[in-house]
Amino acid sequence: MEILAYGVQADEKPLLEAACAGRHEVRCLEVFLNSDTAPLAAEHEVISTSVNAELDATTLRTLAKGGTRMIAQRSTGFNNIDLDVAAELGLTISRVSYYSPYSVAEFAWTLALSVNRRIIRAANRTREFDFRLDGLMGADVHGTTVGVVGTGKIGECFARIAHGFGTRLLGWDVAENAYCRDKLGMEYTSLERLLAESDLISLHVPLLPDTHHLIDESALARMKHDAILINSSRGGLVDTHALVETLRAGRLRGVGLDVYEEETGLFFFDRSLEGVADDTLARLMTFPQVLVTSHQAYFTATAVGQIIETTVDNVDDYVAGRRTENTLVPR
Repeated sequence: MEILAYGVQADEKPLLEAACAGRHEVRCLEVFLNSDTAPLAAEHEVISTSVNAELDATTLRTLAKGGTRMIAQRSTGFNNIDLDVAAELGLTISRVSYYSPYSVAEFAWTLALSVNRRIIRAANRTREFDFRLDGLMGADVHGTTVGVVGTGKIGECFARIAHGFGTRLLGWDVAENAYCRDKLGMEYTSLERLLAESDLISLHVPLLPDTHHLIDESALARMKHDAILINSSRGGLVDTHALVETLRAGRLRGVGLDVYEEETGLFFFDRSLEGVADDTLARLMTFPQVLVTSHQAYFTATAVGQIIETTVDNVDDYVAGRRTENTLVPR
């Protein structure tokens, strides 16, 4: 069977081709799936999509009309998919339930340490042979309070690293992680208290209706004046307009974002020549204490390899008529 894979990055392509070898043929496209590119899938029973695919009702209906019956998404999150319409159309939708949590947790700490120690500003200066230390003072992580919002697999890995730094750990989640609580000494508390007491806050919850804009104007107002906020989960967790207003007011010592709520159509593309019309993102990136990366926290050889292998396994399961924990539709 030939799989049409959308949104395949250059570094991802050889891994995908190797995983499919001897099992399926694969045709890789650089373009991302949306309503405009959906017709390219005509006569392909199985397609694979990336995290930024736009699988809304229009796109799904176009795919189904063209003969697509199975969509294998190469990511864990699925907030970009209209699952009800997919079920109505009789499509099979799968995702990757698990891949290396260390990739995202380590990158979240990379963001945190970079904004804390002003690494980007320092590197830019030294490239111009400016070796002054003015404005580069950071803070010890040891002895600070770290708030982990969401203590699943990735949140636990982030907390393990925080424990190694010698921090006090606060956690918030719908269910307590026994390892974080008993082995790392994490204290579970309300989100309001976590925001108020933490020097560093890192977000590791999925984007759901209840978590959309979890960090809104009131949540930002509860944070310490000199707190650091890190988001490597989903952009919609943070009200970006409220974040910009908070930074304009001179609050927050650092912000590290690997995701952005309006990233679709921006992230994974080169917009350097045409500019970006998103005024909120443009304003956000003018603040010197803000570091924005383009949804790359998962992008390690280990994690991407696991994602691709699971994706191809999901296609095998579809061909064999099997449902697994990765099957979103049919439920």
